[in-house]
Amino acid sequence: MEVSATNSADDNVRLPAVIKATARQLLVKLGAGGLSLDTVARDSGLALTDVEAVFPHRDDLLTALVIDAYNASGTAMEQADQAATDANASAGARLLAVTRALRQWSFDNPAEFTLIYGSPVPDYHAPQDTVPPASRTPAVLAGIVRSALEAGELTPPRRVASGPPLLLPEAVELFGGVPEAPFSDIIERGIVLWSNLIGLLVFQVFSRTHDSVRDESAFFDFAIAVAAESIGLVVPLGDNTD
Repeated sequence: MEVSATNSADDNVRLPAVIKATARQLLVKLGAGGLSLDTVARDSGLALTDVEAVFPHRDDLLTALVIDAYNASGTAMEQADQAATDANASAGARLLAVTRALRQWSFDNPAEFTLIYGSPVPDYHAPQDTVPPASRTPAVLAGIVRSALEAGELTPPRRVASGPPLLLPEAVELFGGVPEAPFSDIIERGIVLWSNLIGLLVFQVFSRTHDSVRDESAFFDFAIAVAAESIGLVVPLGDNTD
């Protein structure tokens, strides 16, 4: 890919896009740990100084890729939720729709999925800038759970969290406050659901279930339905997602 660097206004948009596109290709080949500005410059046909003018350090480039990945996956979930909401779907059907959307994005973009949900990149520490994009996934889940709670679609739990509060203020703020009993631990349960979702995706994207499950798509739906039971939400399975 031959690209000549200029100082035009177009380059302010074009160069970052070219660099990130090349870096994503290298993620597939080398993994995040093998990514370097030198390699990106070579594979994109740019001078190293041009790459460094946009992303001075490797970590700056990694951060941009992390933010893009979180935003892309978050957008996929939000669009699926909007479509399900427009179709007057139940909260359980909305949950199935958004988790399926995240699953599809993960399989379509395994390198980016690995970047944000795989093993930590050596010597890289994600800055605060990545927090708002990363929050989009739990925000979608929280919105569905909140809607289910307000619509009376949740079954009260048999076991209630005991002891001191387990939540950070940020989690309470994201959900919009702590509900009253018997759903006072619904935020904790939502975090369990979120953790189950990401763990399930890790298993499927990294082929941890392929030798034990005949139909991984159907198993995914079943697993989401089982996980949703922990928050008292019924997820419809089969073709009917109303």
